[in-house]
Amino acid sequence: MKYVCHAFMVITLFSLSCRLPKNSENQIDSAEKARFQKDSLIGGNMIKSEAPDAMTQINQGYALPRYDDGLAQSPINILSDSALKDRNQTFAIKFNTGIILIENLGYTIQLDFKQGSTTIAGGKTYSSLQFHFHTPSEHMIDGMTFPMEMHIVNVLEDSNEQIKPQYLVIGLLFKMGRENKFIKEFLNVIPPEQGKDTLAPGTVNFEDLLNAIPKNEVAGFYYYKGSLTTYPFSETVDWIVKKYILEASPEQIGVIEKTEGENARHVHALYARKVFSHDN
Repeated sequence: MKYVCHAFMVITLFSLSCRLPKNSENQIDSAEKARFQKDSLIGGNMIKSEAPDAMTQINQGYALPRYDDGLAQSPINILSDSALKDRNQTFAIKFNTGIILIENLGYTIQLDFKQGSTTIAGGKTYSSLQFHFHTPSEHMIDGMTFPMEMHIVNVLEDSNEQIKPQYLVIGLLFKMGRENKFIKEFLNVIPPEQGKDTLAPGTVNFEDLLNAIPKNEVAGFYYYKGSLTTYPFSETVDWIVKKYILEASPEQIGVIEKTEGENARHVHALYARKVFSHDN
């Protein structure tokens, strides 16, 4: 299934026409919530491996939805034909980031941005925290799973990070194909055991990732309201999942998968939420 389908820089990822919809409350009645909790409890979270899907590593697993999850959880299966079109407002994302650290966390490979790195999206300023990988992908497109997914995690600067931080997470999907220049820059310096290593400025060039997206493809993405896919699963995330599927060689994906294991959380029901789409 999983194979179906520091130099400090200022770069513009994409400028496109799309309006992020306002927050809307999920209108789920108590009977439906009770049914969801009962069904999920039957599945439980019994599979134990290496995915960051529980409070402690020993309980982590390639996990089914848990009985105590909310109703706006991520990831989801994005049905492209059902996504709502929205082109009413210009929405631009601009990165001002530098990469300084690489970490082998045991359950994922993570690269950390330099403190003070920012992402400006839709006129809001976010602090850029880190990006990491999931093998296989967490999000599905029309029921299709990809061999790898990368998440760029940002937190809204004026949100209360201690009480209820507001996140913007950008998901990039990968298929097997040609060698990826960006991944090549750090693949050989991943710590072989759990731990972290600093990166000299310019070792990993974030612009190389963005340049791999053709100019005529940069405007396509899906948007929805969801959650973190790792503990504490906070339902305060604006998700952007790029439509363009990036490539990495089978060897590159294999190295990451061997290091972190199968760490993808299973998809969750959409319920009352809407998925919005912007086409190129």
